[in-house]
Amino acid sequence: MFCPAWWVLLSSVHLIKVRATTFMRDPLGTILKTLIKGIMEKLIGNKFKPVLIFLLINFSVSSIFYFFIIFSGSIGNADGNYIIGMMWSPGISTIITMKILKRNISDLGWKWGELKYQLRSYLIPLAYISIAYLIIWNFGFGKFYNQNTFDYMAGTLGLGGIGNNFAVLIYVLLTALFGIILSMATALGEEIGWRGFLVPELYKHLGFTKTSLIVGFIWGAWHLPILIFSDYNIGATSWYAATCFMTLVISISFIYTWFRIKSGSVWTSVILHASHNLFLQQIFTPLTEDNGNTEYFIDEFGIILPITTLAFAVYYWNKRHELKHVPNMG
Repeated sequence: MFCPAWWVLLSSVHLIKVRATTFMRDPLGTILKTLIKGIMEKLIGNKFKPVLIFLLINFSVSSIFYFFIIFSGSIGNADGNYIIGMMWSPGISTIITMKILKRNISDLGWKWGELKYQLRSYLIPLAYISIAYLIIWNFGFGKFYNQNTFDYMAGTLGLGGIGNNFAVLIYVLLTALFGIILSMATALGEEIGWRGFLVPELYKHLGFTKTSLIVGFIWGAWHLPILIFSDYNIGATSWYAATCFMTLVISISFIYTWFRIKSGSVWTSVILHASHNLFLQQIFTPLTEDNGNTEYFIDEFGIILPITTLAFAVYYWNKRHELKHVPNMG
């Protein structure tokens, strides 16, 4: 339909007056809205828009639990429910993102895949943690074993007549076999986001190396608020612990990404993550006796494990040619 020139001119003048009035009433709000609108319009055709949506939602949801953890002073408060909520924030955010994008949640890699990849996912963290702690114990960075932990492991079984050594062995075996189930329940929340959604989304545009680096950096940075401002640390200075932690997380990101793409299954990442947390937090670190500076060498916040995982990362980086260019979303 043809519009007279005078009508277009009057409409334009009216629009300018409305916007000018709005600006005078709330100049800062108007500027921010204009900037946000401009940025979003710029991103409409951007191939990374799904990633940006996910990250905005994820850090918004996570900030709720950052507040509870930092304000309360410990990740263990609320019987650990604060940290469980934080670990499930990426998963919740992924489901919201998939709904916004009108995608099918079944595209997150739910199929089990080949059994060999699941078994390797369970054993690899045990391998690199074992190597790290053998170095720690043999070079005197920490002592094997912590008597209090040893006594607790033996005593918690209620089988005093079998001797402490045998009781501890049973405890470790039971933890390794059945503790992994509980560990997977919390790791799943993170992995739905990091490897279920984010890794395949970036990999199809950036390939293996860049995806591993970017996801590793985001994953590590996501932990930093509770590392720096709460007690997600074992005693080392914050800058040192953060440096070691970021190195570790970016390194294992190469391992997790390789298995996610190779297997086409998010469950490899869930098992890798669960196995890492289980063996490190419930067996190896508790069994290590502090010799005065041990916190600078053990766990995710000391120097030995990041070096060990870096070697594993290099190994899987050298195997990147085995991966398909476009990931199997499962």
